[in-house]
Amino acid sequence: EASTDDDNNLLGISWVDSGWVPSLNPGNVLDYFSERSNPFYDRTCNNEVVKMQRLTLEHLNQMVGVEYILLHAQEPILYIIRKQQRQSPTQVIPLADYYIIAGVVYQAPDLGTVISSRVLSAVHGIQSAFDESMSYCRYHPSKGYWWHFKDQEEREKAKPKSKKKEEPSSLFQRHRVDTLLLDLRSKFPPTFYQPKPGEKPIPVEVKKEPEPPAETVKQEEREPATKSSAPAPPSKPPPEKRARLQ
Repeated sequence: EASTDDDNNLLGISWVDSGWVPSLNPGNVLDYFSERSNPFYDRTCNNEVVKMQRLTLEHLNQMVGVEYILLHAQEPILYIIRKQQRQSPTQVIPLADYYIIAGVVYQAPDLGTVISSRVLSAVHGIQSAFDESMSYCRYHPSKGYWWHFKDQEEREKAKPKSKKKEEPSSLFQRHRVDTLLLDLRSKFPPTFYQPKPGEKPIPVEVKKEPEPPAETVKQEEREPATKSSAPAPPSKPPPEKRARLQ
């Protein structure tokens, strides 16, 4: 567990020695990596034994244990160093890779760490999306669920409020009022009318129907009276019944 924690801590740090940066080359990059202040270098490796005995790096193939080799070089900017466990002259197990960019040393993450980091970032993004979406969710027993977004409030505020035109009356009310006005006009005809707006009103001439003379009215009243006072014609008696001859 301690080694795992150390590896995780090394993934988040870097190391550089500015005195070596101008003179870095494939011949001295391993010496640069083996500096005592480098936290990525293991002092118990075979490279340290070879260095103390003043042997060449070719003797590493004859040893067993942890060693560092130069895996790739792209002068003058990029160098890749591999940490590996040597079990025989022909068999090694890679342990970690380190890349040096412009003199700065970083540890390359392993596949498991990369996948774990990507999954953690994706889960965090999904969880944040769910949390934010839940903040826009609303519920009411009578309405149910609905979404209420902040930009929706801003759009509603920005939109000009259009007032709905309210009709002053319904069709039934207008029809009823027209009927009443016609009735009133027939009972009380206008005495003035205005041909055009702004002109002087003109009095309306009301034609009166000529009244019948009083004598004819009296005669009409008398005629039904005389007709009613005349005696009714005598009614004939019913025919007498005669006895039948047998």
